[in-house]
Order: sequence, then structure tokens, then C-alpha cells
Amino acid sequence: MRKILLAAGFAASLPAQAAFEWTAYGGDGRGQRHAPLAQITPANVGRLELAWTFRTGELGEGFARAKDALTFEATPLMVGGTLFFDTATGKAFALDAATGQLRWQFDAKVPRDFDYSEMASRGVSWWRDAQADAAAACAERILFATIDARLIALDARTGAACADFGTKGEVVLSKGVRQSQWRLGQYEVTSPPAIAGDVAVVGSAIGDNAGTDLELGVVRAFDLRSGRELWHWDPIPRTARMPADAANPEFGELDAQQARWTGAANAWAPLAVDAQRGLVFVPTGSPSPDFFGGVRPGDTQWANSVVALRAATGEFVWGRQLVHHDLWDYDVASQPMLVDLVRDGRTIPALVQLHKTGQVFVLDRETGEPVFPIEERPVPQDVVEGEIPSPTQPFSTLPPLVSHAPVKPEDAWGLTFWDRNACRERIAALKSEGIYTPPSLAGTIERPGYAGGSNWGGGAWDPARHLLVANVMELPFVVALVPRAEFVPQYESGRYEGWEFASQRGTPYGMRRTLLKSPLGAPCIAPPWGKLVAVDLAKGTIAWSKPLGTSRDRAPWPFWDIQGAPNIGGPLTTAGGLTFVGATTDNYLRAFDTATGAEVWTMRLPAGAQATPMSYEAGGRQYVVVAAGGHAKFGTTRGDYVLAFALARER
Repeated sequence: MRKILLAAGFAASLPAQAAFEWTAYGGDGRGQRHAPLAQITPANVGRLELAWTFRTGELGEGFARAKDALTFEATPLMVGGTLFFDTATGKAFALDAATGQLRWQFDAKVPRDFDYSEMASRGVSWWRDAQADAAAACAERILFATIDARLIALDARTGAACADFGTKGEVVLSKGVRQSQWRLGQYEVTSPPAIAGDVAVVGSAIGDNAGTDLELGVVRAFDLRSGRELWHWDPIPRTARMPADAANPEFGELDAQQARWTGAANAWAPLAVDAQRGLVFVPTGSPSPDFFGGVRPGDTQWANSVVALRAATGEFVWGRQLVHHDLWDYDVASQPMLVDLVRDGRTIPALVQLHKTGQVFVLDRETGEPVFPIEERPVPQDVVEGEIPSPTQPFSTLPPLVSHAPVKPEDAWGLTFWDRNACRERIAALKSEGIYTPPSLAGTIERPGYAGGSNWGGGAWDPARHLLVANVMELPFVVALVPRAEFVPQYESGRYEGWEFASQRGTPYGMRRTLLKSPLGAPCIAPPWGKLVAVDLAKGTIAWSKPLGTSRDRAPWPFWDIQGAPNIGGPLTTAGGLTFVGATTDNYLRAFDTATGAEVWTMRLPAGAQATPMSYEAGGRQYVVVAAGGHAKFGTTRGDYVLAFALARER
């Protein structure tokens, strides 16, 4: 039995609609993460103060993976004066947007003993049934997906499950995706559904690197009234007769081989929707396994791509692959951003895609053709036996937001002279030829690392200035392939403390990887390890680049003032000329002047804000809200906070 908690007196109707509402994960389906509100400006942001705090009580109690996997990454929605969000533990909440008081909560009763690869959920979705009477039950619905792969529909007024949706309000998503009993908890949904008319489109998150034949990365669409599946699309064609062949006219023997074995290529990041054109844009990930592709020869389209589908039918419209034959876990990891870009006197309906490689790709969203040219450039070819790499990779002609250069011994950095020398020795023993250096037996430096560059937080768009603002990381990782006979002995040797091992079953090699770091735990290259960067897309240039965050909360004193920290989360821009971002490993929320990049405000938080802020107006006040719950894999301070900030009232 699911528990529903109703606040007193809140069951009849939602409050009157506010001036601006945040109705989808990225603000709306376009994913711009921009609030057209100007009450808070660089001139008065110093008066910003904590307006209210809400605590979810969700700290992962009883979950087997909470200690090393739990995060709080949600971006709330605000519709009709109510905030809606969820947690990775399967709880959904509705709060009064002006006061933070609880209106209802719903518990999906997510199993606690599964070996979840991720414990994350980035938010919920909202839908209004235009055919229903406004007072009818479930006329407005909150849709959210769980880490045990269920899609749930709730009445936005009461939090009660919508009985007419699926079976008693939910649809099981783990059917028909090749999930094995030994993989329970490895097929999940961590991003909110994309809402396109009366259709919910859902991707999936699949645990990486266990083997070749992992779960299928199908994208599926469901009727928002009944929960009935309307269509599905697999990035990897499974037979020569399937409808997706229109996207793969040269389906051949190599494709048939990968279709038998390969899984994943799943869309785990949020999707974007062009309501006017009836298109849904799907960012896909790497095929399985990530770091050896000898059993999946070829480019593996449409993995590592941006794909446009008809939202109503799932029909393939166009695709653009951003990494060929991925060997680096370089997923398309963030929501595509749909913007109207003015260039050479004309307005282009553009799609902006940030990437783990730190590149910015800009495409015409009607055709998929590059707005800024994309070049195929030769990349390193020194591979292990059995691997067949792509001879070239796509490079955007926009400036990259992170370095693609090799890491050399002279680049070594450390907190002390001894630390730096140790890094110099480690770098000298590893292979590094710059971006797209293939994994090796001795160990390869991957720069940028598989966490980015840019990760799921993506960027934010300032339409007045034509600025794309993004937080990125400059962290090198080490990846080594391990011959099958040596895999278990290496794993059990005790010589690789701090390394992540993965079996890559079905291939000749296992894998191990870790951050390239010194004996004291600092990255082996000089800071900044994290930046906030603004790209002028009218000119195609970087407008400014600033270190983001500090080493506080991660490094021991007196090393708190190192500028530029690792970060996970995303930014928010506002019409007031501000960019808000948490994301960093220190516990702060910051505001920057969007025009100049100057840091104009900081607020100490009780936990890490590895989430993306949002903003809305209620009762005549502009609020900025962020989830602060920490990130287990990042090692940031844990918590269960939703924090709202507004300008101090005049006294």
C-alpha cells in the first residue's frame, strides 16, 4: 500500500496561476534553463536571503547502495503556485511555492535491496489533460519514473495515483528490454519523461560495462491518459527488416553482428521537445561495453548521437552521431537545448548540444545539418588486439570548453613538491596522445575524463545576449584494459585501491579506471579543475571563462583556496542578468553576472548542491530554488534540503 500524505485543506484546487511557471525539467520542453524574471539583478543580488527550507527526510535509510550511490539531483517544477519534485528513493512531493509547506507526498515503495548502479532522479513532469474537466481527478498529472524502472502518474492536486493510467497508476518499464535477474537494479530511469502533447517519452539508465549483451536502450512513448505504449525506437537496429532501417540504409554484416550482441546506447539524459514541429530530440549514450568495441565493429549508429523522432509516431527524422565507435564512455549526456539563433541576419531554429568531450555542437533542428561546421579529423589508432577504432572523429569548429591536449610529465601538479614528483612518474608511465587516445593495457590517460567535459547538467541559455553558459570539468582519468586471465588476480591483489573494476563480460578484456591523482588525492594536473564558461553563439567565440568553486570541503586546510572545483549539476540564467549555479564540491550556491562572468554572490549551504537551480515568481517575489542533498560518488556533504532564496523584504 502506497502512502499518501495530504496537507490540511488542500484537496479542492491548486492556487491561481503565477506570472511565470517552470513547467518542465529545463523550464519548458526546450531545455533552455532560463527564467524570464528580472526582480533579482547584479545590483541587488547581495540582498538575497534564505526564504524557506524544506527537508525531505530521505537520506537513503535501508537502501543497500545509499552510501556509495545516493544523490539528490532534482530540479523542481512550479505550476499553479505549487512546487513538484521527487527523490531517488521514490518519493514525490508537492510544496507551497511561497512558503515551502508540504501539500502532499507520495511513496512509490522502491525496493531497497537492489544493487542500483545509480541512485539518482532529476525531477518530475507535469501534464494538463485538455479533454478533461478542470475539476476532474487527474486532470493535471505529475509523471515520474523510478530507479526500479516504473512510470507513475499522480493527481497533481492530491498526490493520489491515477487509476486509469497503466495498472493502478503505474507502468512497468523493465519488460521487453532483455533484463536478467542478475541485473536487477541496473536498468533504471533517472531523468523525467519528456511531455509532447498527450505523449510521455521515456529513456533509461543502464549500468555500464558489465558485458556486451546488456539491456536494450529503447526509447518508448506512452499515452498520458491510459499508459498504453504507443511506439518504441531502438538506437541499435536489431534486424534488417525493422522500421528503423530508414535511418540505416546500409545495414550490413557488421551491423547484424552488433545487433546480436550489443546493448545500451540508451538515452539516460533528459530529452527535449519542439512542440511546434512535433519533434522529440533524443541524446543517446555509448553501446555496451564502453571501453572495448571489438565485438561491436562499426560506428554503432545511432549510439552517441542526437536523434530527432516524430513525437506522435516514433518515426526517425534525422540523426547526427557525435562519437564514432565509442571507446571512452563519451555519452551524449545532457539535454539538447532548443534555441532561436540569429546569425547573418536570419533566425535559425537551432539545437545546441554540449558533450562530455567539452565540445559544443550546434545543429539545425529541422534538418540536423551543422550551423557551425563539424569536421572529421584523424585520431590516434594504437589499439589493443581485436579492436578496430574509427579512423576519424567529429570535431565542432566552435572552440572546445576544455583542453584536448595530451597530458605530459611536465604538466604534473601537486599540493607539495613530493606530490608533484609522484604525479610526474605516474604520467610518464601512461599513454597519452590527446583526446580519443584508445584504452591500452598499460593504462591510458583519458582527457577529458568520462565524467566530462560537460555532464548531465548541460548549460543554460541567455536569449537576450545569445550566450550559452555551461559548467565544465577538467579532470583526467586513467583507463586500463585487463586481459581476461588477469582480471580476477588484479582485482584481488589489493594493489588497486580506489580503482573501479568492470568485467566487460563477452570480450577478451576487463577494465579498471580511476582519477589521475596524486598520493594526497589531488588531481595530477594544475587547476582549475572546474570552470563556468560563456559561449557567444552569435559570434562563435568564448565570451568569458571563470574558475568555478574552490577546494574547500574536499582539501585539508590550508589548501581551501584552490580555484576551480570539480562539479556535477547545471546552471540557471535569468532575465535579470544573473547565472546561478551550485554543482561544485564545495557547499555553495553562487551567482555570476552573465554579461561579464563576475562572481557577485555566494551562499553557504548545509550540503552539496549537485543539482540544477530553477526560478519562479510567487506572491510578487522572485525565488531561486535548489536541491542540496550531496552526491555519494562525488563525496560531497549529504543532506535532504530544498532551499528557496528571495530578496530580503524591505523593513
